[in-house]
Formats: sequence, C-alpha cells, structure tokens
Amino acid sequence: MSNENDDATQLGSIGRHMSKPQQPGNPQARPAFQAPSLPTHPQEQDGDEEGTVLSTHNATPSRPTRPTVPMAQPMQAQPTQSAPTQQPLPQSQSAPVMATRQFPQTTAPSVKPAQPAMASSMMSAPQADITEFHELFAQLVGNVSQVVVGKEQPIRQCATAMIVGGHILLEDNPGTGKTQLARGLANSIDMSFKRIQFTPDLLPSDVVGVTYYDQKNGEFEYREGPIFASIVLADEINRASPKTQSALLEVMEEQKVTVDGETHAVPQPFMVIATQNPIEQLGTYKLPEAQMDRFLIKTTIGYPSHDVSVNILKQVNVTDRASTVHAVLTGNDVLRMRAISETVRLDDAIIEYIVRLVEATRHNERIQVGSSMRGALALTRCARVWAASSNRGYVVPDDVKQLAVAVLAHRITLTAEATFAGSTPEQMIEQILNEVPSPTVGAAA
Repeated sequence: MSNENDDATQLGSIGRHMSKPQQPGNPQARPAFQAPSLPTHPQEQDGDEEGTVLSTHNATPSRPTRPTVPMAQPMQAQPTQSAPTQQPLPQSQSAPVMATRQFPQTTAPSVKPAQPAMASSMMSAPQADITEFHELFAQLVGNVSQVVVGKEQPIRQCATAMIVGGHILLEDNPGTGKTQLARGLANSIDMSFKRIQFTPDLLPSDVVGVTYYDQKNGEFEYREGPIFASIVLADEINRASPKTQSALLEVMEEQKVTVDGETHAVPQPFMVIATQNPIEQLGTYKLPEAQMDRFLIKTTIGYPSHDVSVNILKQVNVTDRASTVHAVLTGNDVLRMRAISETVRLDDAIIEYIVRLVEATRHNERIQVGSSMRGALALTRCARVWAASSNRGYVVPDDVKQLAVAVLAHRITLTAEATFAGSTPEQMIEQILNEVPSPTVGAAA
C-alpha cells in the first residue's frame, strides 16, 4: 500500500494534472497532490500585476516535499494562477517581462528573499512624468526640424545626448547642415551658446581661458574662455592642433576646467557639439581615441531627399534657418527631463543584452580595440531617454538596437586587415547586432 502512495506522490511532483478520478478506497492519496500547491498572495494579485507575471519564474512552494517539486511546480501553476489575473499591459504604464531563455544565467530560479528586490525593479516611471517628457521632447524635435528638414533621426539623437548630458560629434560632408543643426538646437533652448571656430593656430587658452595680471587692481584674474557656455559649438574640430584638442578632454568628461591650479565649473546643463569633415584630411589632425570615447554619440546627417530639396529651393530667400526658430525649452526643463529619464525602468535582460553587445566588440577577430565600459554606460543612459521619448516608462530591445551604431561605432578600432577589406565600424556593429540574440518582449513560458 505504501508503494502505491509513493508512486502517486512522485507522479504529482513531476507536474501531472489530476485528470483521472481517484479510487474510493484510497482516500490518503489526496493530500499528496494538494500539499505542494503554489501559495497565493492576495496583496500581490490586487496591486502588482507584473509580480503575477514574474511568479512563474521566482515563486517557490512553502513546503516542498522533494527536491524536484520546486522545479516543476511553476510550470503547473502558470496556467492556473497567473492566467486569470494577468491583464493587457498598457504601453506606457507597465513594463513587459523580458524572456531571456537564451541567457542561462538570467533564468536561474532565485530564492524567496530576493522577491522584494525584483518587485521594486519592476516599477516603471509614473505615467504623468513620461507624458510630460514625451511632450517636451516632441516640441524640441519639431522645432529643430524647421531648421534641418527631413532629418528626424539625427535630431532625436542630438536631443537625446543633450538630455543625458553627453556630447555630439557630427561627421559629414560639407554643406549637409551640421552647423545649422547645432545652432538650431542651441536656439531651441533658452541657454547660453558660444561658437568656436577651430583653426591650426588656435591655442588652448583661446578655448578654456587665461589668467592675466590686472595692473589697475594689482592682482591676477581669470578670464573665462568660450568653453563656459551651456552649448558649445566646436566647428571643424579636427583642424586644431592636438594640444588644443586636448584642452577639451577635462571639460568634456568632468565638466570643469583647471587653469593655473584653479578649477572652474562650467554651466549646467553642458554640451559640446563638434563637427568635422571626413573627406578633407590635408592640414587636419585626427582626434585621438581618448577624445573620441568622450563623445556620447557620433552621427551623420546625409543629403536630403528629392522632395525636401525641392521645398528648400522654394525657400531660397531664407539664408539662415537657425535664426528663424525661437526657444521652446529652458535649462530647467532639460534638467527636469534628465531626472525623469533616470526613473525609466531597465529590466535585467536589457542590461545583460547591453553587456553582451559590448563584450562582443572585444572578442571579435576583426576589431582591434573594443568598446570600453563608458560605451556600455552611454548606451544604457541613451536607451532610457529614447524609451521615454517614445512615451514608455521602460526600455525594450529595439531602443538599444536603434542607438547601438551611433553610440558604439566610434569607440572601436578595426584591424588593418578589416580596414583594407573595406569594412567600417558601423558595419561591424550592425553585424554584432545580428549575431547577439536579443531578449523577447513578453512573459516567459
């Protein structure tokens, strides 16, 4: 008689449903099927729908009878427990669960004490803040689009860099609107703006400032350079000497300037927009890798389409489009949007995906120098801003894919063989995006 009960208990632990009726003469077999049932938590089902979805991964029975029971019970409890309570997730209120079955280390069952931390990480940004962010971001992009027509993607990237607090490198052919884009973005925000035309005879003191002796007062005084502005346009940055380019290293990373042993902070928010031409290399100095890594995003504008070109020619009398726009945001609005973007939720699967992308650049045989950790941080911060601009309080894999080339391409160095073969950093990042599996949006089965 005991052998039959043991067989029934083992079958119940494997996940068999009670489809066959029990024999009347064997009443003791019923507790073996009811004991390992998944405990219910009314307080989590009422107020935490996302926790109900995650219960299929992290929930453990309160009284396991055998070591194999906790591994089989979540699979049995999913159709009976989570299916009735799971509701359709709104686009901007609740974050979906990222199924990471291709990442074994992220799907390992966790212990019961780790559930409160998981529940707190599932909280996304409030809907009111995300809506406010989305509206302000749309106003900024729409205003700059009046200056550079038909180039929404690079405009969104520049606005993303400004909100994150990073810097932009615009590299494109002459006459594509690089300077107009930088001036249009500066005129759209009510902040200080200064322009520096980089030339071969430009000195570091012409950028960061100089300490001079005031004969009238009989003391040394510091005169600020044009770098002390919220938005600084470094036009044709590759035409200056390397020592002048190096004067921007400290201010771009630490947002402060040290002159004669004294440190001076720059205004906040602060952003450097640099431009350069990729075709004119005579009399220019290539930016070092250390300075390239300090740019958050490197992007291009490209030529306009046929219809846009026709409309521009119809407005041929408008010589300076950047001067026709007015400010739609203030510096406080930018800081407010930056604070909202910091509340956008990042799933563990998204973080794992970003790390795998960066690590793939370090182990590729055609890449000599891969992306640094600064690149992974930059991609993470930009993805949160990109998600909030799409009126979402959580990051999805498409946000990372749309920004990976602009954020990581200028941080890698190809081997000589790959360069001679005609490969470009942008093509290598696209290849890595196709090779590295991305998380799947939705509840994992």
